[in-house]
This record gives sequence, C-alpha cells and structure tokens, in this order.
Amino acid sequence: MKNPENIQAVAELKPNFMGFIFYEKSPRNVTSELDKNVLKSLPESIKKIGVFVNANFEFITNQVTEYQLDGVQLHGNESPELCSQLKAHSVLVFKAFSVDDNFDFTATEPYKRFVDYFLFDTKATGGHGGHGVAFDWKVLNGYDNEVPFLLAGGVSLENVEEVKKLTHLNIFGIDVNSKFEIEPGLKDVEELKELKRQFPT
Repeated sequence: MKNPENIQAVAELKPNFMGFIFYEKSPRNVTSELDKNVLKSLPESIKKIGVFVNANFEFITNQVTEYQLDGVQLHGNESPELCSQLKAHSVLVFKAFSVDDNFDFTATEPYKRFVDYFLFDTKATGGHGGHGVAFDWKVLNGYDNEVPFLLAGGVSLENVEEVKKLTHLNIFGIDVNSKFEIEPGLKDVEELKELKRQFPT
C-alpha cells in the first residue's frame, strides 16, 4: 500500500492487516514516502505491518517507531535470532518462507518460538514476492501446523474456492497482493470487495 486515498479505501473493508513494504528493490517500496498521518488515522483493528527483506535490526525498529507499526514481516533470509530480537521489541513477527514442491518444513523449526505467524509464499527467481504465481498448495499437507500461517503467492478470485478447502490446516488468513492490484502498490478495491464477499466471517 502506498497511495493515501487507496489506503483509506482499503481500510473501509476492515482487513486484519495492511502491509507496507520497506525494501528499495520493490516497486511497492514506501521508504521515505509513506504519509505517517494516514497510518495514524487507521483504526486500531487494522494492524500495520512493515515488510522487510534482509534488513538489519536498527533499520527495522526505526521504521516501526517512525510509522507506529504493529508488526513486521520478514521476507528474506533473516535469522531466528533477529526474530527473537524483534519479538522482544513487542511487535508481531511474521516470517515468510519461499515454498516449492521440494520445500522442507523442518526449516521453520528454529523460528517457532520467536514468531507469531509464518507466511508461505511461492518460491520464485529474481525477487521476493509479488509475482502472482501460486505454488502447489498440496505441499502444505507436510506442515505440522504448530504455528498458524498466512497463505501468499498467486491468491486470486479464480482460485479462492481452492483456498476454502484448506480448512484442515492451521491457516490464519490469506495475503493478497499482485492479483488484486491495478498497478504495483495500488489495490483494486472492487476486487477486494468481491474477495471479502467470499469470506464473510
């Protein structure tokens, strides 16, 4: 999310979380251009999540303080130790993992004590997320479900019925991005309204 009017329009749909990307290589990067007053105006029910890729503790916590973020999503190769440090900083911690057909879920084990949620996204070459491609969700049957997770990567109105079939998993929610964008960082509010109608509770 980048555009103030778009942020407000999406906020009216009352999502649980709203993400703001602090990663210079992303076309959705908001570093140094995000309006703090817009974020302050969001209702407390919407948790503001900063998305970071291989950033250090100081940079992350500076953004948390400056923008009054409620949580952080770590989308790179961050260590369990960094997650622990951030958890002690009293923010929600999401750790993303890039998943393909051969993903080994034991990779999540060292992080379990230090995160609130995992996020499982599609493993892709040339970047971190935002590719609009779904992985084979059957792979998730290999997860032990100990920590709740968000599903990311290519979630769209076209495959939402398949998402609904994942109720046997400890899935907390879905992370939607490029499939619901008009352009990078600008969400299609009408499509999001339709998505919300698919999940009324």
